[in-house]
Amino acid sequence: MLPADLKPGQFDAYPPGAKKLALNYLAAFQRLPLAFLPSLLREVIDYDYKFPAERSALERELQNLQSLSPQDTKLWFSEFSAIQISPALEKFDWVNSPAQFVEQLSAHLWSTHQMDAFRKAALDYADRLRAAVPPEKPAQSRLGVAVIGQGVEKAEEPLFRKLRPHGAYFTAVNPENGLQQLLDAVAARAKANPLPFGHWYIDGGAAAAHDPSLTCVSYEGLASVRSSLLEKIQAETRKPGVGPEALRTLMAQLRPADLGMDPSGDPVLDRFQVKLLTEGSGTQIFSTSFTQWAARECLRRAQPLSLLVRFAPRQRQKPMVELLAPSSAPPQLDPLGSLVDADMGSYYNWINQQRLPGSEKSLFLVWFENHNQALAVSPLLPRGTISTSAATLPQILSWMS
Repeated sequence: MLPADLKPGQFDAYPPGAKKLALNYLAAFQRLPLAFLPSLLREVIDYDYKFPAERSALERELQNLQSLSPQDTKLWFSEFSAIQISPALEKFDWVNSPAQFVEQLSAHLWSTHQMDAFRKAALDYADRLRAAVPPEKPAQSRLGVAVIGQGVEKAEEPLFRKLRPHGAYFTAVNPENGLQQLLDAVAARAKANPLPFGHWYIDGGAAAAHDPSLTCVSYEGLASVRSSLLEKIQAETRKPGVGPEALRTLMAQLRPADLGMDPSGDPVLDRFQVKLLTEGSGTQIFSTSFTQWAARECLRRAQPLSLLVRFAPRQRQKPMVELLAPSSAPPQLDPLGSLVDADMGSYYNWINQQRLPGSEKSLFLVWFENHNQALAVSPLLPRGTISTSAATLPQILSWMS
């Protein structure tokens, strides 16, 4: 089947919001080439479980596609139309299983030496879309906060080396009640500019007490979910003939209920948390990997105005078979190694924040937990400087904005 043959009834299995969206733009879908449309439907079918920022971006993209004239549509998608699709892919149920189609399309493109042409077509489309539908600016300057070094008495190496050229380094910070002060500052932003999923707190251990205005995800809060997932991984890998591809497919199909999550929970947040554990590498077993991936995906998908990320000690390296096996024994922790992870992770958080709209006004603060070192990046602070004057974290935040 080709996109021109699409009928309204073929979207009956979509969730309610996704089905309504698909029917609204059915005419636009019918004009698109098969090499492109399933990638778009992969986003549409998950519409009900997307964050507001994602929904808005998708809606604006669809509105633009609907507005294109036949001539413009031909121009925009001529490179995709030139991609040769196999008869087997044409017969695939790409409407109801767009993600699986995209996986098979990727293999087809590689085997037929069309991947370079497809990549160019995708980049050209992204450039046209960005010009026609510019990203929306945030309602206020974004604030990113990273708290690193939990449980470390003394850092063995200088901290924030990657970030120092971009911000002001403070060496006499009063650490008393620092975490609570940062949580309060983020909560104040959430109350001043309340947005669904607009202000986040991600913790690599057990979440500290925080204001309910913050969307919270924590590694310890998902302990039972992680254990359930590891049990499923163990059970699958014991089956004859089950390799990485089959396991990846299984994990992609898991839903919150499959891992014992409360059915009364927020469906958007619960799907997000499941994806953190089923799509991230090492997020099931290393808290620092979980924290870094959660921050990356939060920034990419939710595009929050405020994000506080607190790293916690991860377990020590062991043979993979032991790491993947569910265990009731408390893990041996590696605080110093985790500090190295978190220091680099905070730099990645800043980079990912800078990729979002409004980056020229973004603010970023990283603090060595319970110690007197912090670094702040702000348009108002001189770059590459060092301050030895006494300061509190709230003062530094006030100087940043």
